[in-house]
Amino acid sequence: MAGNSQRRGATRKAGTKKGAKVGTGGHGRKSLEGKGPTPKAEERTYHKAYKKPVSAEKSATSGRPASGSSRSASGSRGGRGSSTHEIVSGRNSVVEALRAGIPVSTVYLASKLEADDRTREIISAAGNEGYPLLEVSRAELDRLTDGSVHQGVAIQVPPYAYADDEDLLDIAESLGQAPLIVALDGVTDPRNLGAVLRSAGAFGAHGVLVPERRAAGVTASAWKVSAGAAARVPVARVTNLTRTLQAYKQAGAFVVGLDGGGDVAIADLPYATDPLVLVVGSEGKGLSRLVREQCDAIASIPIASAVESLNAGVAAGIALYEVSRQRA
Repeated sequence: MAGNSQRRGATRKAGTKKGAKVGTGGHGRKSLEGKGPTPKAEERTYHKAYKKPVSAEKSATSGRPASGSSRSASGSRGGRGSSTHEIVSGRNSVVEALRAGIPVSTVYLASKLEADDRTREIISAAGNEGYPLLEVSRAELDRLTDGSVHQGVAIQVPPYAYADDEDLLDIAESLGQAPLIVALDGVTDPRNLGAVLRSAGAFGAHGVLVPERRAAGVTASAWKVSAGAAARVPVARVTNLTRTLQAYKQAGAFVVGLDGGGDVAIADLPYATDPLVLVVGSEGKGLSRLVREQCDAIASIPIASAVESLNAGVAAGIALYEVSRQRA
């Protein structure tokens, strides 16, 4: 009960009472002066800005790559592409890349390779251009190409150089033809992009348009599936697909989307002989809402009820054939 509790309260111990403090007499003046101006990052031995040139200097004298630097194709695990190179494999893809004059840093051939017209052309082109030609084992070539079907041939090339979206219109104008462009909306599989490139090259399209985000780019897989068409058909990468379609429409092009349940059947594809942009959506989601709003028409491809949809490569091939048929 109150007044009888033996619990001690918050009482101050003797000698701990705070009061006026006597001056330091200058004892704390040194701590207020600081350590002077902060040295530059390059002068601080613990900072990465200091360590980077030191590491580069050591690698230059030792002949070894600096820590964190990009590896070459022969040193990268699995032969995956990096920011400095890409591996293109397969005889057709390599031949087309060499014919297109794409810079090649190294040509890889499997040991004991059975020669044919394509391999002889590859060896001849490598010799004429002075490209390094290396004979490697099948196991090493499997590693370089990340286990893809390389047919005993691969090349190391710089990263793909994307075109500008206006370049695709300029190509058609230089040929005196009505522009025909394929735009991909949400297609994330590079093999689908490769299939679209192959169809675009077969049916005379002037280029392919892809968004920068949430979309496949031109990788080794796309090169392989395109069977060399990636060397002939330019690909433009844009920040905003919707705005680019608007700009194409202002330039006089019509936009037709491919999607199930469209306004017209593919056999009655409108605007085929006019400047045309064919938009192909992803296999699962189809066209996005904003892209669909930019379309002047939506065309559909009749398929059996047992099949839900066609992938982007097949749909683009069918539509491009129809455009080619009408233009002929």
